[in-house]
Amino acid sequence: MELIVVGAGPGDPELITLKAINALKRADAILYDNLANKVLLDYKKEGCELVYVGKTPYQKYNSQEEIHALIKEYADKCEVVVRLKGGDPFVFGRGMEEIMFAKSYGMKTSYIPGITSMLAIGLSDIPLTHRGISEGFWVITGTKKDGSLSRDIELALQSKTTLVIYMGMKNLPFIVEEAIKYGKPNTPAAVIQNASLPNMKMAKGTIVELEALSKEHGITHPAIIVIGDVVNLEGI
Repeated sequence: MELIVVGAGPGDPELITLKAINALKRADAILYDNLANKVLLDYKKEGCELVYVGKTPYQKYNSQEEIHALIKEYADKCEVVVRLKGGDPFVFGRGMEEIMFAKSYGMKTSYIPGITSMLAIGLSDIPLTHRGISEGFWVITGTKKDGSLSRDIELALQSKTTLVIYMGMKNLPFIVEEAIKYGKPNTPAAVIQNASLPNMKMAKGTIVELEALSKEHGITHPAIIVIGDVVNLEGI
């Protein structure tokens, strides 16, 4: 019994590692989520079982416990189970939870990194760092387990780094409030959805404009919020 937790990348099916493709070719069962490009399933071998275990935000979805149960179910009848997860499984992807569960069940486990969506913002000409402009970057969840805003966001807003927020669209009004509180309302910011895909949407402006810009461009969740002077680098 083997579980391979595989990062599917940000969406573009070419942005996946060769190691990940080889794992998909070996799999007897592939458990895939809604952010993994379905084109990647074409790498499956004959007879491989495909199981959708999607998690669409704020809609009905498979709970983590149900996904664990499916991992166990397919491990009992398959030699190699691949868990295909969008982006990188270890960046807000709960990949380690699934590995820990599999290990507790006595399964051999491995992890194959994927290109996380924050790296795909570079396809919109927004770098995470740039000499003389950004001293680093913070990557923070915009919604904690209890639904509240992470306190790390207010700390990041006081720094000179690029701030990247995952899962923050629901709490965007509170992010704007924090920016105003710390005197950063006019900091350049962007919201990007479906980075790396043909249907990518992006809105750029200042933090206080993000809510209106998101509505204007029809951007909803999931999306990445980027805050910092790197957003306007082309104009500097």
